[in-house]
Parts: sequence; structure tokens; C-alpha cells
Amino acid sequence: MTPKDSSPRRVIAQNKKAYHDYFVEDTLEAGIVLYGTEVKSVRNGEVNLKDSYCRIINGELFIVGMHISPYEKGNIFNRDPMRMKKLLVHKKEILKLFAKTGQQGLTLVPLSLYFRGSRVKAEVGICKGKKLYDKRETAAKKEADREIEKAHKRSAGGYDTGA
Repeated sequence: MTPKDSSPRRVIAQNKKAYHDYFVEDTLEAGIVLYGTEVKSVRNGEVNLKDSYCRIINGELFIVGMHISPYEKGNIFNRDPMRMKKLLVHKKEILKLFAKTGQQGLTLVPLSLYFRGSRVKAEVGICKGKKLYDKRETAAKKEADREIEKAHKRSAGGYDTGA
């Protein structure tokens, strides 16, 4: 389930909270159905993926809770910022996702939104929720890595602060 196209991608928005709340087991690239003024807002970077998730409804995949701010120069063509956005994925992949989320207790979370060429794509993660102790463990590991990096920079710089 890796991207097939090797053209460069320009990231618009990332869901950093998803990496804090979930273990990402696998990712999937999907197209997204947007209207004209929504694309203009996306180009301006006015997108928020926080607290969004994906649902399979009637055999189709949708992003729920993704906020695209209304285009400021738009008028009657602006859409509801919180409407469900349809994701374009092959039917076989949707069936696999449905089976995984139903049996193994996994969830679908949008991880990032980006341009691949002129098209807007969404990276969807197949995720398993973290428990509180997992979140603490991840935070402690990041803190330890930061301390190691600081110590390494201090020793490589040739000066010692005595701390």
C-alpha cells in the first residue's frame, strides 16, 4: 500500500496528534474529492486535520472532521468547512480496510494532506490506539534522545559546560 507515483510531494497539512495517539501500522495514499474554492483554501494551507478520522459508509471511504476554511474571496460557491470529504480508493482496498478495522480493532486516521503534481492526496494511516503508558513511554524516549543529541553536540563542539 505504498505510493506508486514517484513525483515530488508538497505537504500541506500534517496530523501530528495522530502520531501521539496511535501506532501507525500501515499507510495508504488516496485521492480526495474537493470543490474549486476548497482547493484554493488548501493551496493557501488553510486545512486542519486534528481530530479527524475516516469512515467507510456504503462501501465508500470518507474523511470526517477535517476542516477546510472557507475561501475568503469565495462567495456562494463556498462549501461547509466540516463536510465529509470522499476519498478515492479502489474497491478492493476499501474491502481490505473494512476487514482490518472490523476484526483487529484498528482505525483509519488521515495523517497528512499533500500535493502530488497538481492533485491533492491524503495519506491515511491504519492505526492502533495507544494506551496512556504507551504515550508516556514515547515521550520519555523522545526526551532521552534529545538529551543524547545535546550531549553529543557538546562533546563534538569541543567545549564542556560542566553540567
